[in-house]
Amino acid sequence: MHTDTPLAWQAPLYAPHQARGRYFNPWGQPSTGLRDVLRWKLGPNPYDKRAPPCVPVVPNDGAYLADPGAPDSITWVGHATFAVQDGGEVFLTDPHWGARALLPRRHSPPGIPLAAVPAHAFAVLSHNHYDHLDAWTAARLPPGVAWHAPLGLAAWLRRRQARSLATGDGRPGLPPAVRELDWWQSVRRGRWTLTCLPAQHWSNRLDSRRNSTLWCSWLLDSGRRRYYFAGDSGYFPGFAEIGRRFAPIDVAFLPIGAYEPRWFMAYPHMDPADAWQAFLDLGARWMVPMHWGTFDLTNEPIDLPPKVLFEAIAAAGGAAANDAARVRLLAIGERWLPGD
Repeated sequence: MHTDTPLAWQAPLYAPHQARGRYFNPWGQPSTGLRDVLRWKLGPNPYDKRAPPCVPVVPNDGAYLADPGAPDSITWVGHATFAVQDGGEVFLTDPHWGARALLPRRHSPPGIPLAAVPAHAFAVLSHNHYDHLDAWTAARLPPGVAWHAPLGLAAWLRRRQARSLATGDGRPGLPPAVRELDWWQSVRRGRWTLTCLPAQHWSNRLDSRRNSTLWCSWLLDSGRRRYYFAGDSGYFPGFAEIGRRFAPIDVAFLPIGAYEPRWFMAYPHMDPADAWQAFLDLGARWMVPMHWGTFDLTNEPIDLPPKVLFEAIAAAGGAAANDAARVRLLAIGERWLPGD
């Protein structure tokens, strides 16, 4: 249990973050509203998106996920979805195999088939936005997949599974096991310790009120390796505190896309330079970029973020530029063996 008295900059990260049925970021809220949304949607876009995006994809049947003797690996399914194999066990991040994120269509196919997900896998969920929580996928994952979610999402996940069973469009079985956690809470799952952590974001769906469910990031500790999954977040002091609390972190999955225009997106979404700074704050060994190449959500082309990331690293100069080798930029469907 963490017992240190928080410093002034740390204190908001541990402060209450719910009032009158709504969650909030206690270190500060954005002042944007509907007028800003309309200004963004109706305003000019300086980027030329006429050329089809160039996103690398490699074929992968994912069969190794069912082999408990397979080496540890990380496979990018697309957007914020990874299939991580560690010690024969498999976990998924924000599972999304669907064709759309509500309206935006998927530009690149999922990196592995949904059928490759083994029944013993478990999942962590960061928040309820449509590009992270997909109803089609939730209804079709193996029924044995256990979910770990921030506060307020267990009921949705159970209802979705129950609805799929009733209508026959999902796999047969019992409703999924779901464990809800608040920020800084941990739960044990066999040899794993899963910790729900703060993120700078928000929540909303058509079937739920704005900010009526929590958002988060995750630290997954297998006992042999620590993985940090940022979910969706703007840059905030939490990365430094998470790095301080949970060092050493081996792999950090960090979003680098959906960031333009900055006047509107800076609060909920990091740009590539922010993501690199977050990686340095975390003190992780490896950075695996995500949240690009799949859904066209904002102004910049979906294949631009990696280029901007490496430009930002080079511009930082010095040791930061030399650390670019610590970035593992994966193709969709690519399997990386991180080793020990």
